[in-house]
Amino acid sequence: MAKLTRRSFAALALAAGMAGGAANAADVEVRMYFPVAVGGPVTKIIDDYAAAFEKENPGIKIKPIYAGDYQQTVAKVLTAVKGGDTPETAILLAADLFLLTDEDVVTPIEDFVKTPEDKAWLATFYPAFLENAKIGGKTYAIPFQRSTPVLYWNKDAFKAAGLDPNKGPANWAEMRDMAKKLTKKDGSGAVSQWGIQIPSDGNTAWLFTGITTGNGARLTNADGNKVSFDDPKVIEAVQAWYDLSKVDGTQPSGLISWGATPRDFIEGKAAMIWHTTGNLTNIKSNAKFDFGVGFLPGMKQNGAPTGGGNFYVFKGVPQAKQEAAFKFIKWMTTPERAADWSVKTGYVATSPNAYDTPAMKAYTDGFPQAIVARDQLKYAVSELTTHENQRVTKVFNDSLQAAMTGARPADAALKDAQREAERILKDFK
Repeated sequence: MAKLTRRSFAALALAAGMAGGAANAADVEVRMYFPVAVGGPVTKIIDDYAAAFEKENPGIKIKPIYAGDYQQTVAKVLTAVKGGDTPETAILLAADLFLLTDEDVVTPIEDFVKTPEDKAWLATFYPAFLENAKIGGKTYAIPFQRSTPVLYWNKDAFKAAGLDPNKGPANWAEMRDMAKKLTKKDGSGAVSQWGIQIPSDGNTAWLFTGITTGNGARLTNADGNKVSFDDPKVIEAVQAWYDLSKVDGTQPSGLISWGATPRDFIEGKAAMIWHTTGNLTNIKSNAKFDFGVGFLPGMKQNGAPTGGGNFYVFKGVPQAKQEAAFKFIKWMTTPERAADWSVKTGYVATSPNAYDTPAMKAYTDGFPQAIVARDQLKYAVSELTTHENQRVTKVFNDSLQAAMTGARPADAALKDAQREAERILKDFK
């Protein structure tokens, strides 16, 4: 019998699927683990995409598996891999890149890029999003559910405070001054409207990277084996964040909920917030007031982290299934689909071509807030991404939260975090 090539193997498998109709057991099933990390009907959108792809590609069945937040999803994926039930693809954090390659569970995308069309497609993504999709010249992930944090402000609250509703703060000093004017108290002295809320309980390191980048600091190197948690600029950034609560009284004390912050903004309990652009559509759909969206205000410069999830293709499954997963990933990241996804969710479309589509042009012409996160990419850096990333990030998050609650001084907490991170990373140098 002649040896089957990858393409012929895939073709035979797909043909077998088509021969039996849409419900045939021989269909190639692609399981996709997917995290739900923002508000809005994301699961329905993904289900609709899966159904549309199946209609266009008889013989391939897409099975989304909604697995909780990003941390829960990667844990479930790795458990499935180790248990011999490896999925074909998953949307996992871009910051999980080193974790997945160190575990040797993902396949370079170049393994599937064979045609000129494939190569042209791979070259279309924004460089800022590819920064934490590549290692050693190989691409291990495809940007999809990507974001940067942005500043949201309530224009009605700005008017009531005597501020220009069409002009958000350009820097940290302006944000701090505006937050003082926007903080309101009721007759009993309790705060009825906070001037600013920057969540600190769930995505602490991610949002904090916006503060450190704006203060001219980088938290890690490109090789993922060195951190700079005890850099004086990083310590200064923590202190500035803490001071919003303890010195200015414009932000709630202690830890601020990631999940509750958009709701507080929508309900008028916070006049300005930092949050993912992935919540843009949720806020647009539910806020009863006009709002502005702007770059994160920096202490010394503009800066923001990229975030969100990439597609990964896993080792340990038949080549036909890998090829089917790759076909789905290409379909999901076409300019038209990327534009549609961005409009429906608020995530940043991951290629410039998406912004040239008629649908996206029409949307952004009527809602210019939607292009703020894209324009901020020129100042964006990779979020904290290291080897043993979950352990290192936990150490860093714990130190930040200790500082933000007042349990430890910022400099002491971060110096301890630096020592512990160096211990974790010592084998990767």
